[in-house]
Amino acid sequence: MIHTKNFKTGLIGKKLGHSFSPQIHSYIADYEYKLYEMEEEEVGDFLKNCPLDALNVTIPYKKTVMPFLTHISEIALKIGSVNTIVKKSDGLYGYNTDYYGFSYMLNVSGIEVKDKKVLVLGSGGASLTVIAVLKDLGAKEIITISRSGENNYDNIEFHADADVIVNTTPVGMYPNNGLAPVDLTVFKKLSGVLDLIYNPSVTKLLYDAEKLGIPNINGLSMLSAQAKRAAELFLDIKIEKDPTPEIVRNIEAELKNIVLIGMPGCGKSTLGKALAEKLSRPFIDTDEIIARNSDMSIPEIFSLYGEEDFRKRETKAAREAGKATGTVIATGGGIVTKEENYYPLHQNSTIIYLDRDIALLPKDGRPLSQKNDLRELFEKRSPLYEKFADTKIGVCENTEETVNSILRSIAK
Repeated sequence: MIHTKNFKTGLIGKKLGHSFSPQIHSYIADYEYKLYEMEEEEVGDFLKNCPLDALNVTIPYKKTVMPFLTHISEIALKIGSVNTIVKKSDGLYGYNTDYYGFSYMLNVSGIEVKDKKVLVLGSGGASLTVIAVLKDLGAKEIITISRSGENNYDNIEFHADADVIVNTTPVGMYPNNGLAPVDLTVFKKLSGVLDLIYNPSVTKLLYDAEKLGIPNINGLSMLSAQAKRAAELFLDIKIEKDPTPEIVRNIEAELKNIVLIGMPGCGKSTLGKALAEKLSRPFIDTDEIIARNSDMSIPEIFSLYGEEDFRKRETKAAREAGKATGTVIATGGGIVTKEENYYPLHQNSTIIYLDRDIALLPKDGRPLSQKNDLRELFEKRSPLYEKFADTKIGVCENTEETVNSILRSIAK
């Protein structure tokens, strides 16, 4: 950790509720780093009377800031985009540390772009940086896909021979989770998918790549690497030991949800609350979301509307809960019966299957447990729990012991 005194930094942008930048910079140095949301017409006045010693810039202002700068680095001029500004005695200096960040992201992904055809989705400031890196790394052909350009989403099938796709658009970014800018099944030669979005951790685009067995990576490594380079420019130093891998690990661990699945009565709520308390994390119960949104209890929903209606409400609850980060989430026992519930739970989470002896499972207040033979229910659902889960934990009667087992499994 680099120690600084009275040094003020921050991030400017239009919408910053999703930003992880303050957490990332806190691993690098102890300077102040705040978020400054503003409209485009406010950017000029902010920079003319800049209250910060240095700052980062995010969408959609990476081009907007350029006329207000005294000096712009060669790379930033070449790209036409600035994301880092340092206040010096003779004015504001602009840089593009995203170039360094995307180069790092490509390197750690292992995805090769040399002599490859690459589709870049989006035409904003981030795409300019990506294109500059791709050119310097020897990509054979780079096609920019935009909404209204010559190459657009309506004729994207003309580029079905693409080797690599890079998403620089905000499609699928929190809070609009679950959307993908393109259908990957169109592309038969894909050897890599890179998405600059980092919240959610697994965008719908990356999930689609996962299902197709295509190597993929999100933008957290890029964000962390560019932050390291920005800090060097902020403080006019060289950071000898690269903190980026450790930052990525720490941020991922901090932001990943812990989702508990398993048979009704296996202890998801009890263990979830104990786990949340131990980790000082928020706790969410999807059944509580359903009851709150429906203004009635779970047994009442089953009684009045039936199981199929309940499952629809449960899917909505899974989508709501799954958008969270750094949270412990307990789910209903039947959430695994609908395949569409997997992605919302998977996108930001480690999913843990709590396996408890059937003989110890209570039935009170659980409509399906009362209605069905528990062993038959278990035999139907067990393969689904296994399919959804990243890991399985045996539940013992000691809550603290089971919580510790969960923590050990996550730490591996």
